[in-house]
Amino acid sequence: MLDKIRPYIDLVSNNQDYRRLWLSQIISNFGDWFGILAVYALITKYSDSEFLLGLIIVVKMMSLATFSPFAGYITDRFDRRHLMILCDMLRGVIVLGLLLVVSYETLWLAYVLTALQMMLSAIFEPAKTSSIPNVTTEKELVDANVLSAASWSIIFTIGMGIGGLATAGLGTDLVFIINAISYVLSAWFIYRAVIPQKKMDAAERKRTRNPLTGIREGFQYLFRTHKVLRPTLAKGCFTMFLGALTYMLILVSEDVLMMGSVGLGLLYSARGMGTGIGPVIGRRIFNQESDWVRAMGFCMIFAGLMYSVVGLTTSLGIMLLFVFIAHAASGANWVMSTVLLQRRTPDTFRGRIFSTEWLLFTLGQSASVMVASWILENDLLTIQQAMVVFALGLFVTGIVWHFTISEQEQLYQERKKELRN
Repeated sequence: MLDKIRPYIDLVSNNQDYRRLWLSQIISNFGDWFGILAVYALITKYSDSEFLLGLIIVVKMMSLATFSPFAGYITDRFDRRHLMILCDMLRGVIVLGLLLVVSYETLWLAYVLTALQMMLSAIFEPAKTSSIPNVTTEKELVDANVLSAASWSIIFTIGMGIGGLATAGLGTDLVFIINAISYVLSAWFIYRAVIPQKKMDAAERKRTRNPLTGIREGFQYLFRTHKVLRPTLAKGCFTMFLGALTYMLILVSEDVLMMGSVGLGLLYSARGMGTGIGPVIGRRIFNQESDWVRAMGFCMIFAGLMYSVVGLTTSLGIMLLFVFIAHAASGANWVMSTVLLQRRTPDTFRGRIFSTEWLLFTLGQSASVMVASWILENDLLTIQQAMVVFALGLFVTGIVWHFTISEQEQLYQERKKELRN
C-alpha cells in the first residue's frame, strides 16, 4: 500500500512549489464547497421560491461559461501567479459582501456577487491548471494531476458535509467569514510559490492587444491543432449526459429512495470517492499515454452502463456501488484529458485552451440539466426512466467517440512512430 502512495508523498515532500499550489487548491476548494450551501440557505431564508433557488445555479454556470473565453486570454497574457493571488483576494471580499444580504429586497445582491465570484473562478481555475506543468517535471506531471483530482473529491465530500453542519450550527454570516478567510490563506500559499511561465513574445503581445484578437487566435490554434482538440472535447462530451445524471441523483434520493438529504449525502459521497480513486485505477489500466484518448471513449461507455444500473434499481447499496464506479471512470477521463492538454499545448496558449475546455464542460452540463429538468417537469419520463435514457446516451457517445476521435488519435500515433523510425 505504501508503495502505491509513495510517488504522491515524494511529490508533496520534495516539490515545495507544487506543494504550495496544491495546498492553495485544497483550501480554496474547501471554501467553495463549504460556502455554497450557505448561499442556498440564504436564498431559502428570504424567499420560498424554487425558481430563485434554481436561478442561483444557472447564474453560477452561465457566469463561468460566458466569461471563460476572456478569462483564458487574460491567463495567457498576464502573470498567472499574480492573477491567482488577485482572484483569491477579490473572491474573499466578494464573499464578505454576502453579509449585506439581510432581506428579500437585498436578495438580488447574492446573484450579482455570485456572478462576480464565478467570473474570478473562471480566471483562477485555468491559471492553476496551466501552472501545474510549470512547477512539476515531466515525470511528476501525472502524479500531480492524480493528486489534484483525488484532493478535489475528498474536499468535495468533506466540504459539503461540514458546510451543511456549519450553516445550520453557526449561521450563514460566520460561514461566509470563514469562506473569505480560506481565500486569503489560498492567496498566501500562492504568494510563497515560485511559478515559472513562458511569456508571449513582443510581436504576439502587440498583435493580441485587442482581447478579441487574442481569443480568436486561441480558437484558431485549437481547431487547426487536432492533437489538442481531441482531449479538449473529452470533458464536454462526458458531461453532456453525466451532468443530468448527477442532477437526477437529487431526485432519486428524494422520490425513489425516500431518504432526502441523507440519501443525497451518501450518493454524493460515493460520487466524490469514485472521482478520487478513478484516476489511480485508470492510470494502472491504461499505463501508456498513447492509449489515453481511446481510454476516454471506454470511460464514457463504462460510466453509461454503470448509471443505467443505477436507473434500474431501487436498492441504496447497489446505487452507491455503481455511482462510485461510474464516477471512477469520470475521474479517470478528467485526469487523462487534463494531462494530455498540459503536455500538448504550448504555455502561451494553455490558458485559452483550458478556458475553452471549461466553457464546453459548463455548456454541456447546463444543457443536460435543463433538458432533464424539462423532461421531468412535463412528466415525459419517470426519474428512473430518464436516468436510463441519459445513461444510454453517454454509452452511445462513447461508441461514437471510439469510431471517430479514437480513430483519428490512432492515425496520429502511427504517424509519430513513423517519424521516430
